Amino acid sequence: MMKVLRLKPGREKSLLRRHPWVYSGAIASQGGNPGEGETVAIQDSGGNFLAWAAYSPHSQIRARVWSWTETEKIDEDFFRSRLAVALAARRYLFAKDEGGALRLVHAESDALPGLVVDRYADVLALQFLSSGVELWRETLIDLLVELSGIENVYERSDVDVRRLEGLPERAGPLRGSPPQRVQIQEAGLKFQVDLVRGHKTGFYLDQRRNRQRVRQLAQGKQTLDCFCYTGGFALNALEGGATAVLAVDSSQDALAQGRENMALNGLPSEGVEWLEGDIFKVLRTLRDQARRFDLIVLDPPKFAPTASQANRAARGYKDINLLAFKLLQPGGVLATFSCSGGVDTVLFQKIVAGAALDAGVQAQIVERLTQDRDHPVGLNFPEGEYLKGLIVRVSE
Repeated sequence: MMKVLRLKPGREKSLLRRHPWVYSGAIASQGGNPGEGETVAIQDSGGNFLAWAAYSPHSQIRARVWSWTETEKIDEDFFRSRLAVALAARRYLFAKDEGGALRLVHAESDALPGLVVDRYADVLALQFLSSGVELWRETLIDLLVELSGIENVYERSDVDVRRLEGLPERAGPLRGSPPQRVQIQEAGLKFQVDLVRGHKTGFYLDQRRNRQRVRQLAQGKQTLDCFCYTGGFALNALEGGATAVLAVDSSQDALAQGRENMALNGLPSEGVEWLEGDIFKVLRTLRDQARRFDLIVLDPPKFAPTASQANRAARGYKDINLLAFKLLQPGGVLATFSCSGGVDTVLFQKIVAGAALDAGVQAQIVERLTQDRDHPVGLNFPEGEYLKGLIVRVSE
């Protein structure tokens, strides 16, 4: 018996626009007793075929679409084809090797919902974030090794979103002998990536292009890098000719790795300070000390994974941006980011504008930033554009 989810009348509209998610509230009935991650046929209220999807019984996103073609079979050859397309896109987008570090598969935007694949040198770092890819995990691992030619595979599915799917967090080696750390290069700088304990899959690949933009802005600047992690923006500022850098993070381990990365690149340590602390408290202390900076980077973690948390997150973003504006010299530049899916581009700009108003400064957006091109955004999946960035200049 075919496993089916039939929608309520009128709830097929998003699927007709090829949005890949089906929410639980849109479903009128189900047939065939589908299991976790199994393929189901999505039908409109009249029984007409709409899509093949993976069933997630514990999630509010009850199904994620694999295919819109009724004659297509969801099997090993299907996944081989999808993965081959994703890898070919990266070869096209990055004609030269990007220091061995790229996102190879970006989940829904590569038509593989819930699957994230990052390459670090000779290791693949994987995240299985939905019931569908969890069911196909062994097949997907084998295919990725086959198609990429990389034999060392490490899993970093130790993320909160797995709990929304009713899945346990998982991490550890999957194939070969992946090391704890690998070295990558990015625009001439070397970085050690901790595959085991690092954030996300070990590094923030989505900020690659934005780090280089900060490098271009840093010449002669007193720079403050907040939420610096292992020094991505801080080291690029130094490479770009910053006169001094204060790099702040709450993680002692991340700061230690940042210092290692600085030494690895032979960058001067004079005028560089690595400070452990809560960013909100540190910014207030710097304000009270009347410290001033020419360039400030705010790259906080995700404050609002979903829209329901946007109001609480907005207060956090407002606070750090307001304090940053107070710390900027006249003519200074703020590079500020949000990676929260629950805070869209319009809301983020309103938050930053409100912060400038409350700080009593005149400021203008001079550039908008987003995630790098190995994190594409499917036109049918606007949620894939999660990273918002603004370069804002304070008037002199």
